[in-house]
Amino acid sequence: MFNILFEDKHIIVCIKPIGVLSQPGQGEGMDMITLLQEYRKNNKESDYIGLVHRLDRNVGGVMVFAKTELATKKLSVAIRERNFTKEYMAVIHGRPSESSGILKDLMFKDSSKNKSFVVNRMRKGVKEASLEYRTIETIEVAKGEFSFIRVKLHTGRTHQIRVQFASRKLPLVGDGKYGGKDNQCDAALWSYRLAFVHPLTKALVDIKQLPPEQYPFHLFSEELKNKEVNSEVMLEH
Repeated sequence: MFNILFEDKHIIVCIKPIGVLSQPGQGEGMDMITLLQEYRKNNKESDYIGLVHRLDRNVGGVMVFAKTELATKKLSVAIRERNFTKEYMAVIHGRPSESSGILKDLMFKDSSKNKSFVVNRMRKGVKEASLEYRTIETIEVAKGEFSFIRVKLHTGRTHQIRVQFASRKLPLVGDGKYGGKDNQCDAALWSYRLAFVHPLTKALVDIKQLPPEQYPFHLFSEELKNKEVNSEVMLEH
């Protein structure tokens, strides 16, 4: 049910399918922790799986899990200290006014509604949110334009990419929670790349996976997508 991209005795990097939970207790349905525990038991290994980051149920793509408590601790520290690269690909309604840039906002999470908002002043519960993006391609569609973008997170706030673009009237396609108009898909967001120093071997782990050839990602140029795989540059100068 999931594709393993890298594995050793310390970590597993794999693809979380769209629609699968990151961990138990977030709702009904299968989750990655349980799937990976079963995978390890089938391989006659300890069933320990450490969760170090999450993806929303409707977001698929690259995730890393730890196979030991030490690896969990070290990866968690790397994420907390921002020594961990997370990049996404998304499809948004409209066209950003600049082809690339940095978005900085103040965000508040309303836990009772499981929804986040951009606000205009710092107060209790408000945190800074920052990301950079680059537009890969914009196409005409029946009701306007879709833009295919690549995003690098500087911070990891709840629903951050969805909220920051929606606040600029550029909601993700399919993301009804934040104003996206399209019922052919869930929020068009994909965890494209993870890059980090291995918690034990200290080697660089840099894993990329393009989004699946399904709506709306399949509407865009394969040549441009493949070019992104070989590009480390985010912002256009």
